[in-house]
Amino acid sequence: MNDINKDTIVKQQEEEVLSSESLLNDLDDSEPVPSGPGEVPSEGKLSAALRKELKNVIIYVLIGLVILFGVVFLLMQIFPEMKETPDFAYWRVALGGAGGGSIAVLNFFLMGLTVQKVASDTNPDRARNRLKLSYTYRYLMQIAWIVIAILVPCFNYITGIVPLLFPSLGIKLASIIFKKY
Repeated sequence: MNDINKDTIVKQQEEEVLSSESLLNDLDDSEPVPSGPGEVPSEGKLSAALRKELKNVIIYVLIGLVILFGVVFLLMQIFPEMKETPDFAYWRVALGGAGGGSIAVLNFFLMGLTVQKVASDTNPDRARNRLKLSYTYRYLMQIAWIVIAILVPCFNYITGIVPLLFPSLGIKLASIIFKKY
């Protein structure tokens, strides 16, 4: 039973690595090749591919937030009793969405930085461990945000949690809509 749990965790981490491959494939070939293990191309700078994808993710999150706020405010008009509950105060809804959107963008940014570092690492074991550790920390960051969004009364937990799904949803929809033939 314990081996099954380990296999499941390893498979999830491998799926995250595979989903990161598109970013690895897009890394700019014009960047200098690292001279030693662990060095990042253009230390301190983001790759062109990461900048492009980060911009796209920010757009996806902003579009998702606009739609989310529209749905919540529409529901508040249809069900006026929602306005009377303190959880659906306009500022709490907005604050929850802003926090959730920020965490979603930060999560993608940290994943991109990790992929950029891993791409330049010559030691495959160290690269794999770095990806696993990054996945764990980013997962814990999202769990911490979910707990904060639920327990701290200044956030609407619904609008705080839903934006965590926007980057993945946006990437999938963009790949369907802008499919290159």
